[in-house]
Amino acid sequence: MQEPASPAGAWFAARWTRLNGPARIAGVDLARGLAVLGMLAAHLVTLEHLVWSDPSTWAGIVQGRSSILFATLAGVSIGLVTGGEQPWEGERMTTARLRLVVRAFLLWILGVALIATGVPVYVILPAYAILFLVAIPFTRLRARTLFVIAAGCALVTPVVATMLGTLPFWDSENGSFLSALLGWRYPFVSWITFVLAGLAVARIGVRRLRVQVWLVAAGVALTAAAGALDALTGAKLEAGAEAETLWEHIWTAGPHSGGVLEVVGSGGFALAVLGASLLLCRTVVVWIVLPLRAVGSMPLSAYAAQLVVWAALSSLLLGDPGSLFPFRALNPLPAFAVGTIVACTIWALTVGRGPLEWLTDRVIRFAVPAPSSPGPIATPDRLER
Repeated sequence: MQEPASPAGAWFAARWTRLNGPARIAGVDLARGLAVLGMLAAHLVTLEHLVWSDPSTWAGIVQGRSSILFATLAGVSIGLVTGGEQPWEGERMTTARLRLVVRAFLLWILGVALIATGVPVYVILPAYAILFLVAIPFTRLRARTLFVIAAGCALVTPVVATMLGTLPFWDSENGSFLSALLGWRYPFVSWITFVLAGLAVARIGVRRLRVQVWLVAAGVALTAAAGALDALTGAKLEAGAEAETLWEHIWTAGPHSGGVLEVVGSGGFALAVLGASLLLCRTVVVWIVLPLRAVGSMPLSAYAAQLVVWAALSSLLLGDPGSLFPFRALNPLPAFAVGTIVACTIWALTVGRGPLEWLTDRVIRFAVPAPSSPGPIATPDRLER
């Protein structure tokens, strides 16, 4: 007879199963982990403008694309918590939508708190929260409809966002304050494109091999097409230069430009990374990247912790949490990246859910109880039965 596992062994086994069991989608976790570390690199390193023909500039690939990958994965999460391939109906969908509203509110509160630390980065969480709200009316739609809407948004919304973004209001004190509260660095008007694309991916079945291969192929094609169009017809801006004309604002692939070609190209890049991550996690590589998956299993905690630690160290060492380039000069990226990976891995295997993920889930479940009808209750990272 097999001896029962010790309490410590059972505890570890439960955490191991939570990170590696069938209820999780390992490739989504991997993509999330890459997005978090990519945003960290974009914050902590002064990167050169990406030139594909110059390998020395390839680190610049994280500029803009990491946060777009993060937004695309938000759409995938929204799709998973509202039924996956089959959108829920009735009370279950109502409950899921109300929970998204509460989650958005909590994300916005956390985002404002992180802005208050004074760390000199554009905190994505306020925009992330608004995107959750904007996406709610689309949660009943099927994949084909969502892809069509996302394609239309990719072509139209950058124009609208650019026209709104160039209004003189944003240069005023009230405009700067509102910009921070809305996360306007990541304008929800155009960034809803990425969320809808991710939602559509969840609706066609993110676990399917055919879908994963299609994501890589389509993503690479969109990235290449946008890059080629930018080289031939895009705004010819020097690295770091600001667009001056409306055309330069709209028809460019520059990172954080919000241009049509950035939306198409970087959106395609996000789809390709997601597809590649899902395919890799079908192989033995899934165990090699376990630490990155651990980061992706608690992206909110990892993202927030980085900024809090940054604020504390910058205040201690430099006397000012808002010192960007002096802090970068300390070369903090290796320590931050390794620290994030190690801390998340240990936490995932010994404690379980990330602290902020656990807290938000508790608040959400308290605010919006489970529906009375039977069925699985979804969370952004897994499906509990």
